[in-house]
Amino acid sequence: MYRVDLNCDLGESFGAYRIGMDEQILPLISSANIACGFHAADPLVMEHTTVLAAANGIGMGAHPGFPDLQGFGRREMKLSPAEVKALIVYQIGALSAFVKAAGGSLQHVKAHGALYNMAGKDKALAEAICEGISAVDENLIVLGQAGSRVEEAAKEKGLPFAREVFADRAYEEDGSLVARSKSGAMIEDEEEAVNRVIRMIKEGKVRTVTGKEISIQADSVCVHGDGEKALRFVEKIRKALLAEGIAIKPLREMTT
Repeated sequence: MYRVDLNCDLGESFGAYRIGMDEQILPLISSANIACGFHAADPLVMEHTTVLAAANGIGMGAHPGFPDLQGFGRREMKLSPAEVKALIVYQIGALSAFVKAAGGSLQHVKAHGALYNMAGKDKALAEAICEGISAVDENLIVLGQAGSRVEEAAKEKGLPFAREVFADRAYEEDGSLVARSKSGAMIEDEEEAVNRVIRMIKEGKVRTVTGKEISIQADSVCVHGDGEKALRFVEKIRKALLAEGIAIKPLREMTT
């Protein structure tokens, strides 16, 4: 039987600024990547999001990013491996406290934005992230791209790793995501995105931005919750997965 985790980046509001449709999307997914206050969120938002996720029985994960609220963590920063390890520990620690207070336990860690993309190709950065995760809890699942430096580093550290694919992002031939600054980076057609997801899960294949077919493994599908059509998109993907006989399970059940 086919099965997959459905994850979404949530808890990204800040102060008076509201981002996403967390309340509506949470019941439709199986795992949530929750912002930890560096690229988005604040203590009240973190508390609210973890309470909601716990109430819905959703697997909760820390979503640490660069300290860049204004740029939403999507701008590259040059930090030393020691700095990166420390900011990972700091953010996991902060979110873990809220998760515990909500009566849950932390399931996974997924780096955010520029940190995620840079670590996918930078061995030292990937190792720093995994060292930070390992220092806090060796049982936390690392969520990242298949074949990335993060996967290599997680395996070297003995950390459980889950391979993530993206419903609405285009791929380069090396399996990395097409940069948002490039044309064709986002898959705008909902039907195309859904069909790509089904194929990645069942056939282990995806067509790149150049038209080449590459192999890909999918333990978890990421859907973004902050777009104009986010709710409808998540609903459509969930419905399609179930119609195709693909069970939706949280990460902790995908890695056992």
